[in-house]
Amino acid sequence: QVQLVESGGGVVQPGGSLTLSCAASGVVFRPETMGWYRQAPGKQRELVASITRGGNKNYADSVKGRFTISRNNGKNMVYLSMNSLKPEDTAVYYCTADIRRTYWGQGTQVTVSS
Repeated sequence: QVQLVESGGGVVQPGGSLTLSCAASGVVFRPETMGWYRQAPGKQRELVASITRGGNKNYADSVKGRFTISRNNGKNMVYLSMNSLKPEDTAVYYCTADIRRTYWGQGTQVTVSS
């Protein structure tokens, strides 16, 4: 049973930084792609960033230049480093891992507010 557990969310002021972490357990095959999605109140869930097993990265236009995704294949972990945070980045952030299907974490709240 694959489980994803996110950590690192919280409240931060505009312009601040946070790093999210996600640990995958119960993994037999290394995930092909791992990523982060987010969902703000009243909005659809959207892809924030993804990274393949080989290290190819993809970012939403709204976070390019501010967010960095990385992963540790040996530990089956994925990270999202978020800088220059804006109020519009406020959302629940979900970790995903693709292993024959997409697995989702339970989400972690990120609030950007002064």
